[in-house]
Parts: sequence; structure tokens; C-alpha cells
Amino acid sequence: MCLNGGRIMSENDIERWFSMNEICEHLDIKRDTELKWILNKNMPAQKVGKLWKFKISEVDEWIKNGGASEK
Repeated sequence: MCLNGGRIMSENDIERWFSMNEICEHLDIKRDTELKWILNKNMPAQKVGKLWKFKISEVDEWIKNGGASEK
């Protein structure tokens, strides 16, 4: 457990990082599409060593705000 702004958080409150495969499955897209979105459309992602990691809440918000739309 840790404190967050005076509130005690449990492990269940912390959103985990998802892999590229999990995000591809979540969005029903191919790996190539995901890489293009990361590199060309600022899809929220973090590089950890050689791996890309994602927070589902950030990716979903990015989608809702039109991040993946064809412009």
C-alpha cells in the first residue's frame, strides 16, 4: 500500500501496464497499425527497454478524442 494525496491506495487501485499484443487485441488492430499510431499519431505509449507498454485508460481516452481518426 502507498499514500496518494493523503489517501491510502491498495494494489487494486493501480492500473497495470499492458503489452503491445494486449492493446492490439483490445482495439482489434494489427501490430503494424499500432506502431504507425505510436510513431505518427502520438498514441500514448512508453518504451520500456525494447518493449512498448500502455495504460488502457490513456489509450481509450486517446481513441475517444479522435487520436486514431483518419484526417
